[in-house]
Amino acid sequence: MLPSWVWSMVEKRYVFFPTSEIEMTPADVGLEFQDLFFPTANGNLLHGWLVPGSGNGTWLWFHGNGGNIGHRVIELALLHQRLAVSVLIFDYQGYGRSEGKPSELGTYQDARAALDQLRHIKGEESEPVVYYGHSLGTAIAVKLAAEQPPTGLVLVSPFTSISDMAGRAFPWLPVSWLVRGHYDTLSGIPNVNSPVLFLHGEEDELVPFAHGERLFRAAREPKAFQALAQTGHNDTFQTGGEVYWGAIEGFLDRM
Repeated sequence: MLPSWVWSMVEKRYVFFPTSEIEMTPADVGLEFQDLFFPTANGNLLHGWLVPGSGNGTWLWFHGNGGNIGHRVIELALLHQRLAVSVLIFDYQGYGRSEGKPSELGTYQDARAALDQLRHIKGEESEPVVYYGHSLGTAIAVKLAAEQPPTGLVLVSPFTSISDMAGRAFPWLPVSWLVRGHYDTLSGIPNVNSPVLFLHGEEDELVPFAHGERLFRAAREPKAFQALAQTGHNDTFQTGGEVYWGAIEGFLDRM
């Protein structure tokens, strides 16, 4: 078992890459939104946006390990345009205007806090909720989905575990053994009982396409997998084009 102080050092140096400046907001792309601040389990305030939609359901968005919610505005606008759903997107501790420092445990706490905030706004017995995760956010979304099942789960560019990623990035070092058990999506996905859609770029330069395939095989039915030709890690919603959005729309129709 990796000592907590060593894992904290690994997180700070290799896992989380937050930025504090919010360079864009939904207003910059003509979207109405509500600024939200809500507490996580340790008392730190998280910052997020609730963008209202005319469609049925709300998406709870778990972003990747870099930047902040301001770097997701263009994608947010496209998602809102295509699906017309409401979206709650938020920053983990230490990202953007959210207080605190990021950690694996903290991101799980933040996910629960965001869902609690959504339920507070929308009501316990309201419209469908879809968890939407990208990259690091897929591990966080899977963890929450196993605890508090959503109506559906959409995972974009998912990875199997930090251990597998570390082994790929640093094959000459024993880091894969050192970080075993952290952000272990492969172990968590069989505990998810909600419908799951996997989307993965065939030319993903950060998370191998095989990670998505392994997770898909380990997931329970109902599930679907969409490969995105000539698509990398961060351009899925753009380069993936109609294949990407069509897969999501079809998934929502079936769900």
